[in-house]
Amino acid sequence: MPNDFTCDLNGQAAPLAHFWEHTIGSGHASLALRADWQRQLLRCHNELGFKHVRFHGVLSDDMGTLLCENKKPVYSFYNADQICDYLLSIGMRPFMELSFMPLTLSSGNDTVFFYRGNITPPRNYKGWEILIHKLIEHWAIRYGTEELSNWFFEIWNEPNLPAFWTGTQNDYFLLYQYASRAIKEVDPNFKVGGPATAGNAWIKDFRNFCESNRVAFDFISTHHYPTDAFGKPGDDTITQLAASRRSVLREQVIETRKQAGNIPIYYTEWSTSSNPFDELHDQPYAAAFITKTIMEARNIVQGYSYWTFSDIFEENFFSSDAFHGGFGLMNIYGIPKPAYRAYQLLHGLGKEILLVNGDHPTIDVWVIKKEKDIQVLITNFALPRHEVKDELVSIQLNTLAKTGDAYIERIDGNHANAYAKWIEIGRPGSLHPRQAERLEQASLLVKESLLLTVKSEVISLKVLMPPQGTALITIETNDSTKG
Repeated sequence: MPNDFTCDLNGQAAPLAHFWEHTIGSGHASLALRADWQRQLLRCHNELGFKHVRFHGVLSDDMGTLLCENKKPVYSFYNADQICDYLLSIGMRPFMELSFMPLTLSSGNDTVFFYRGNITPPRNYKGWEILIHKLIEHWAIRYGTEELSNWFFEIWNEPNLPAFWTGTQNDYFLLYQYASRAIKEVDPNFKVGGPATAGNAWIKDFRNFCESNRVAFDFISTHHYPTDAFGKPGDDTITQLAASRRSVLREQVIETRKQAGNIPIYYTEWSTSSNPFDELHDQPYAAAFITKTIMEARNIVQGYSYWTFSDIFEENFFSSDAFHGGFGLMNIYGIPKPAYRAYQLLHGLGKEILLVNGDHPTIDVWVIKKEKDIQVLITNFALPRHEVKDELVSIQLNTLAKTGDAYIERIDGNHANAYAKWIEIGRPGSLHPRQAERLEQASLLVKESLLLTVKSEVISLKVLMPPQGTALITIETNDSTKG
């Protein structure tokens, strides 16, 4: 199979919006009160450009949002305010998932996760509406309606799964209807949406319900993972991924766009798998998967929120192991994984993308303009148990510009890979500060000079791409190096 790719740098460029930076996921609302969570989020915001963060359980009893004292409702928004205050202080905003059910409103005792979020419908939907109205009105007064018009309010989490919702689809639609009305009564410009489903579900049904009943919705939100509905019950994650398809998430994004019409779409959860203890989350595999998946979703969705930014996470239990396959872009010590460095490369991309010609079973190439620089992004990705090997990739770029220096940044088994260094030093469960510093150094992206061949206004370059590798080549032009 040819490894040759070509691009005309003088061709028509298309916009490349950084939609993947709109939102990033976290775990549980109360974690946002931790100092280490806040430090890691600030770093992600500064280095990766994330603008919103989404988490579960802002209404759960451990946040104290609504409790019952002496048979009377007690509304307390202090803890939620502390989170929002912090986000605004660092230039971020919440993508506010309104869940789970306060015990005093719940119709049952079913819960999810280690922190026991209640997953039952309200026994009194009017009480649910009052809670939402009071909370949104409080924030509108505290932060101003202009500020809140930049927030997103998402109703519940994955109500199509029994693990997260004991009611029916109609029960969820009723929950949404009451919440949407409460939010819009405070200000019609506030953005509300759903159905926040797993596996791209209920999109048509949600739209039909809202449109038929004149229920306001400003966006569609849903989730997907490449492990969804692949393999057999009881299969391990590797087997599920092996049974998946290489660009299955792109296929699903395209189908969701068809169902949503012109309504904005926000994927508020996705990852390399849905397993919170998947060793692939820590490895270069995740960087290649993230890069390829994001580039394939461009110009289709408005937001694509990776789950999650940190291993400070406790849905099953809080693991204190340095690397345990957690969802995070960073481990609990704040050490960037290869996935983090993939987002760092993506954040540094320009805003215009050019057409690339070429096709290969595992190699993908994208060419981006960044002011006067040319960027070539490459992945060599395959699902587990699918063939992938070292590939010498040949790229030709037609151009009238005169080139300057060129360099390459890599993520693979030998580059930007703290996980490999952790294995090398004996897989310590907890880290001493000096060990953490060594892992931080091993995680860094390194710029290496790259030799170009320029002849007859054609730039030629060759790059050896290892399996599950990611690389970004930056070619400076003489114009970009002036001054």
